[in-house]
Amino acid sequence: MKVTIQYAKRLILLVIAMQFIVSTSSAQYKSYKISPKGDTLNAIDNNGLKQGKWVVHVDPLRGEPGYEEEGVFVNDKKEGYWRKFSLMGDLIAYESYKNGDKDGKSEYFTNLGDLIREENWHGYNPDQPYDTIPVYGTGSNEILSYKIVKAEPYSVKDGVWTYYEPGTGKIVQTETYDRGHLIDKPKPALVSEEPMKKIVPKEVLEWQEKNSHKKNVKVIDGSTSQ
Repeated sequence: MKVTIQYAKRLILLVIAMQFIVSTSSAQYKSYKISPKGDTLNAIDNNGLKQGKWVVHVDPLRGEPGYEEEGVFVNDKKEGYWRKFSLMGDLIAYESYKNGDKDGKSEYFTNLGDLIREENWHGYNPDQPYDTIPVYGTGSNEILSYKIVKAEPYSVKDGVWTYYEPGTGKIVQTETYDRGHLIDKPKPALVSEEPMKKIVPKEVLEWQEKNSHKKNVKVIDGSTSQ
């Protein structure tokens, strides 16, 4: 009986705590959802701004696959790492955001979990309204000068982008950017200057070995003559 009373007291306290959380959220947010774990999700504050943890669902459109992504909004802007999933539940991307723009490293995966691309971005910083950027020569990567420009609220490619072969993890291409300027263009695969070795069919090799003891036997190399 004593155990039952203690359990009832705990249950009452839990209900009171949940009512307090809900009432606090109701006063703080215009709308929100409660996850099965009790987390507040997809909250919109009284100013109409997205806040806190969000789960966003995007349906397939015009041939593009749908996806779901989850992360944090601060005053209607994405902040920190966001995870993106296929509609089958496979993790397909980690994306890094700052002040609503991509900033830092983002990674992309196949549905099987193979890393296929790493990107690096430079995002807008409202605390630095002006930015110093290099001025490159036409058709070259030589820096001629630097100039101060007004920073714009968008992301630019900045740093190394790496592309991988699915399944093996082999690097197939890299690109290097400086504030949106491609400074290290991907190089084509090197072509060997050595002459290609003639490939002799297995059957010909067996024939040569079988007749190697005979004299005046014409050697067959698999080539054709006119």
